[in-house]
Amino acid sequence: MATASVENGVNGQTFAQSAKVVFVLGGPGSGKGTQCASIVEQFAFTHLSAGDLLRAEISSGSENGLMIQNMIKEGKIVPSEVTVKLLQNAMERSGNDKFLIDGFPRNEENRAAFELVTGITPEFILFFDCPEEEMERRLLGRNQGRVDDNIETIRKRFKVFIESSLPVISYYDAIGKVRKIDAARTVEEVFASVCPLFAPYLQTSV
Repeated sequence: MATASVENGVNGQTFAQSAKVVFVLGGPGSGKGTQCASIVEQFAFTHLSAGDLLRAEISSGSENGLMIQNMIKEGKIVPSEVTVKLLQNAMERSGNDKFLIDGFPRNEENRAAFELVTGITPEFILFFDCPEEEMERRLLGRNQGRVDDNIETIRKRFKVFIESSLPVISYYDAIGKVRKIDAARTVEEVFASVCPLFAPYLQTSV
C-alpha cells in the first residue's frame, strides 16, 4: 500500500507528520462551502474537494481520468484509494501544510483508506449541523423552476448523507475529534463559532 511522501515536509518532518487536515462535513445546504471560503481567507488553509478533484482528473483526459470516467458511466463506485491519492497529490503540490477537505470522507471506507494511504490523522472534523427543514429551505431558495424534482433530488441527497456520512461522524465523535457547529444561524454567527477552532493554526503555515 502506498504511503505518504517524505517530500515537502517542514522542520525535518515528513509531509504526513507536518500536514494539518480538517475534514469538513455537513448536509447539502448546511453552508459548509461558504464557511470554507471564509476559513481559507482568514486562516490560510487550502480548500480541497474530492468531487472537484475527480472531475478535474476526468477533464484532464489522463489514463487515470478515463478509468474514473468509465467507472462512473458503468455505475461503479470509484475506489477510495483512487480518490485518496488525488487528495494526497493535491496536498503535496499545494505548497501549504494546512488543509480543509470538504465533503470527505463520505463513508467509513473513505475514512479508513485516507488514514492508511496518507498516514495522516485529521486534526478534527468540522461538522455543520443543520436541521433538514432549514437545508431544504436554503436549497429550494437557490433553485427556481421544477420544484417537485428539486425536492425529490434534495431529499435523496439528505438520505445519502445520513446513511453514509453520519457513521463517519460517529466514529470520530467517539474519539473526541468532532467539533459540531450549529449551522442553522446566519453566516456571520456560524463563522464566529468556527474562528476559535482555527485560531491555534494561524502561526503554523509553511
